Amino acid sequence: MCLSVPGQIVSIVGEDVLRSGKVNFGGIVKQVNLSYVPEAAVGDYVIVHVGFAISKVDEAEAQQVFRYLKSIGELEELEMEAADEIH
Repeated sequence: MCLSVPGQIVSIVGEDVLRSGKVNFGGIVKQVNLSYVPEAAVGDYVIVHVGFAISKVDEAEAQQVFRYLKSIGELEELEMEAADEIH
């Protein structure tokens, strides 16, 4: 399933179209393109779709989405994808 998922930015490198960073999705950290959210900073929450952060979101809304995703088992799918990327 392809979802847009909130995550917290933990680092940023580059500028403009090369702006990217590490984003924490409830304990799973992935590299994400941040060029569509130039206003986002380390510590902010963003909505990520297919490797691109597409908007900022407040922490309360992000936590609510994490709780929902955990309840339906979708975070397990992210964990499996992260494990596949490592191997």
